[in-house]
Amino acid sequence: MKTSDNMTQKAAAGTFAPAVLPTASTTIITDSPAIHAGETSVPSQGENMPAFYARPKSADGPLPVVLVVQEIFGVHEHIRDICRRLALEGYLAIAPELYFREGDPNDYHDIPTLFSELVSKVPDTQVLSDLDHAANWAARNGGDIRRMGITGFCWGGRISWLYAAHNPQLRAAVAWYGRLTGDRTMKQQKHPIDVAVDLSAPVLGLYGGQDEGIPLESVEQMRQALHAANATAEIIVYPEAGHAFNADYRPSYHAESASDGWARMLAWFRQYGVASQ
Repeated sequence: MKTSDNMTQKAAAGTFAPAVLPTASTTIITDSPAIHAGETSVPSQGENMPAFYARPKSADGPLPVVLVVQEIFGVHEHIRDICRRLALEGYLAIAPELYFREGDPNDYHDIPTLFSELVSKVPDTQVLSDLDHAANWAARNGGDIRRMGITGFCWGGRISWLYAAHNPQLRAAVAWYGRLTGDRTMKQQKHPIDVAVDLSAPVLGLYGGQDEGIPLESVEQMRQALHAANATAEIIVYPEAGHAFNADYRPSYHAESASDGWARMLAWFRQYGVASQ
């Protein structure tokens, strides 16, 4: 996504997860008077789940909804900014804190400890249910979940695949560099390759050819599984990009691939009825 008049390049370091500091000079912060954004609380499974939302200030009728699924770093400034960018495109975007029960990612200062002590403890079934409740919140707050999409990044990319096999109301999903295969555990009983046959919404997968954590072999395995399932899905691989190529606040950012991926995401949502044509 390119910087425009309603964006500024600045590193708001205090609002990013400690495990990713310092932020890169390419960090994008979206600032526009045309959107309204803020914190909210979503009732879910007997608890109040924190979430961030953004929406255009002026809208005629209910808005199309995009659920935004966090990276392992939680709903920090980059994910909030994804919501703001989507709001500028006319969406009600909501990003729930999907492991608020297990802990706070701001308590961790390195990625391995964050993953082993927090992220790995979060059950997929809990996450999918929480996303359903986030969708219900959107429906009660000016959103039209008959036009609902989901997008997620890294950890959230994997979840986006799973959600496309979970909620039949979903119109479309876009998964950014989400893991496709892996060991099955009590917390993670299935991976995207296992649910290819169960997808009820079209999925666009965006991956980096230089991603050392998601080998191209697994991407090809996923393509074969999707083909065998006759699923409506497409996987794009950017040969020069690595993992987290859309994370403009990190050294992994690859601007050309990120810009193309963003445009493809918006087109995918238009094609499958999330956005108005």
